[in-house]
Amino acid sequence: MGAMNELINATTVDSLARILRTSDGPDFPQLLATTAGLDPLSLRQRTDLTSAAMVRDLEAAYGPSAYPHVAALFRRALAQPDFTAWMIWPVTETAVTLALRDTEFFDDCLELLAELTGRLTAEFAIRRLLSADLDRALGVIQTWTSHPDEHVRRLASEGTRPYLPWAVRVPEITQRPEATIPLLTALHQDPSEYVRRSVANHLNDLARHAPELVVSTATSWRAADGTSLATAWVIRHGLRTLIKKAHPGALTLQGFAPVNVQVTGPRLDSQNVQLPGELSFEFEIVNDGDAESRLAVDYVVHYAKANGSQAAKVFKLTAATLAPGESRTFSKKHGFRQMTTRVHYSGTHALELQVNGVRHGWTEFHVQA
Repeated sequence: MGAMNELINATTVDSLARILRTSDGPDFPQLLATTAGLDPLSLRQRTDLTSAAMVRDLEAAYGPSAYPHVAALFRRALAQPDFTAWMIWPVTETAVTLALRDTEFFDDCLELLAELTGRLTAEFAIRRLLSADLDRALGVIQTWTSHPDEHVRRLASEGTRPYLPWAVRVPEITQRPEATIPLLTALHQDPSEYVRRSVANHLNDLARHAPELVVSTATSWRAADGTSLATAWVIRHGLRTLIKKAHPGALTLQGFAPVNVQVTGPRLDSQNVQLPGELSFEFEIVNDGDAESRLAVDYVVHYAKANGSQAAKVFKLTAATLAPGESRTFSKKHGFRQMTTRVHYSGTHALELQVNGVRHGWTEFHVQA
């Protein structure tokens, strides 16, 4: 995360203060003073530090009811092309902090975030407005689904995701999973792939705690949109976790019915993997049924944990269609390396295959970390 942290640095802060001053804003002594303390902080901490300093400077200049003056200042700053990139994150957080001082400014702050989102994104700051009054926020956000700017339409989906990376959670969104479905229904055929990808990721988020709602929603889209390639892609991407988890409704919707197949393997190129390294394997599938079979072919790595137990993770491999009696060989290389999101431990691991949700061929191997 070191390089990511530097997205907000002393140069970013100096530029932000300059842009706001030249937009008829006040001086920013508190904001400029933050540059001395940025180095040890994460990106999120840098955002919070600079935003808090901006709030102090702006309230010193405009008083406790600073929001209308600050909103006007930020809108004036939008006339400057270099008012963009990662300086926008603390700007959006500052707008929300000041707006939440008085509910009168709630709706205008949402519209300000929509104006700012094209310069980076307002998806993180909007979470606090959602937490403050979900129904009021969604009432405004629903109107964005027909906005001419794809960045605003994406904000409607991305900003309301249940498990948006880097963002604070909005408990009411997970408690009321149906609340954001109207947004997704309005956007799942959006002309922008940028927006549709967000819709699919949002649907996949919902699948973690509301799988039946996700399947029923996708089913209704399929029934309404027929052969739409855009809808098919969104559904496929949005159901990806449920397919890996072998959810019956998701498998059926995607055409992966129970099948009569024979699976041979997996055959490993080695029983030992030295980190960093990779494991190559291959296997065969034979369609023993009397009809053509559509297959969701995945594999499962059972990782050794620090306490000696194992934790399984399913990886997508491919989809395939086999005629009756047809045999096909599949191969894959799986990499093992230490990452911030996964720590590998020495010990016995295992590999399994998964075809239409059914596991086959447990095979063990050893990893030396």
